[in-house]
Amino acid sequence: MLDVTYRVQIRHRPGQLAKIAGAIGDQKGLIGDVTTEKLAREATVREITVEVRDDEHGEAIAGALNEIDGVDVLWQRDRAFLRHEGGKLTVEARIEVRTLQDTRDIYTPGVARVAQAIAEDPAQLARYTMVGRTVAICTNGTRVLGLGDIGPRGAMPVMEGKAVFYRQFAGISAMPILIDASDPDDFVETVKRIAPTFGGIHLEDISAPECFEIEQRLIEDLPIPVMHDDVHGTAVVVLSAAIVACRQVGIDLREATVGQIGLGAAGFGIAGLMVDGGVDRVLASDPNESSHARAREKGIEIREADEVMAEADVVVATTGRPGLIEPEMVRDGQVILALTNPDPEIRPDDALAAGAAFASDGSIVNNVLGYPGIFRGALLAGAEDINLEMKLAAARAIADLAEQSELVPDALDPTVHEHVADAVKQAAEDSGAARPEMAPPGL
Repeated sequence: MLDVTYRVQIRHRPGQLAKIAGAIGDQKGLIGDVTTEKLAREATVREITVEVRDDEHGEAIAGALNEIDGVDVLWQRDRAFLRHEGGKLTVEARIEVRTLQDTRDIYTPGVARVAQAIAEDPAQLARYTMVGRTVAICTNGTRVLGLGDIGPRGAMPVMEGKAVFYRQFAGISAMPILIDASDPDDFVETVKRIAPTFGGIHLEDISAPECFEIEQRLIEDLPIPVMHDDVHGTAVVVLSAAIVACRQVGIDLREATVGQIGLGAAGFGIAGLMVDGGVDRVLASDPNESSHARAREKGIEIREADEVMAEADVVVATTGRPGLIEPEMVRDGQVILALTNPDPEIRPDDALAAGAAFASDGSIVNNVLGYPGIFRGALLAGAEDINLEMKLAAARAIADLAEQSELVPDALDPTVHEHVADAVKQAAEDSGAARPEMAPPGL
């Protein structure tokens, strides 16, 4: 599926919009945004966004619109490309320079005194520069969404999107850092060299198993929070969703058997956090045997996929294989979270029809609920790392905000991210991870 925006010129005649809507409906398109771009004496120009199956379907809708008397399609574009033109980020100053005094304050001679103060006491860096409120989003593009290894340049639009969410939801400046290095040694060394610029390191879209080594080495070597979002951010949100789903159907998650199908970066992170969160028994399956030893070290039992489906009360699937779970594999009363996007391992309606007590897919469970608040809380605490207590606090905070009818709260609600940040900051303080002297003021 894709969204296509049509710019149409519509002559002023009664019923024209109804005809346009009817033509789109006849072609099985789904209307989204409708905006007025220009209102003139004889005609109106509107942009109409329609969800279509593919490019051919989009062309068919354009043809149907052009057949309406008094309607002309001026152009049509894939809306995603429209929104990406020129990129999604910019760097802007927080201080406006209007007078000579402003120049003296922010540059010479004033800046020398601040630079000297930081040189004498590095803890002042977070207070007097952007470092304490800035995160680097580092990737080599070796595992981007469902696209695979498309390289760091191909990953840039994804990193920009992450940065937009950081700014809007957590007030954090995030800078995409594209690292052209697939070797873990090269990647780690590069991040270590640029790390003084940032208050935290967000790792993203790095293939497994290299991602685990890269993250662990950076955690050990850097005095700032480091988190691979595909592993831990996703795990936090999935754990919160599992808490809510089990709550709604009367399952005690701690006493349940949880099955994880797929042990890539996200799958291992989910299964590991389930273990760390106190779940009684965690099973997992993955055809890649190289993932088994790492899982067993974590206390995860390795099984075949059909055995996981037969034994687990809660099933989470992150395989990248649509349709992997057949309806006959579903056990009555199971909670099933099939998270592969855009097409899940089993569609929720099919899982429910097969007897599941609760089912959802990856369109609902999104890690944007986690990482902005997690990093904001870590930065506010001046924490050196993001520990288990902080991740569990984030998961509980997200779960507590879900309404009775929702699996997860609304990711567009800024209070959700504030609540997560507060919970993470408190957990950092309670666990002894906080360093108030390193926390930036006014974040």
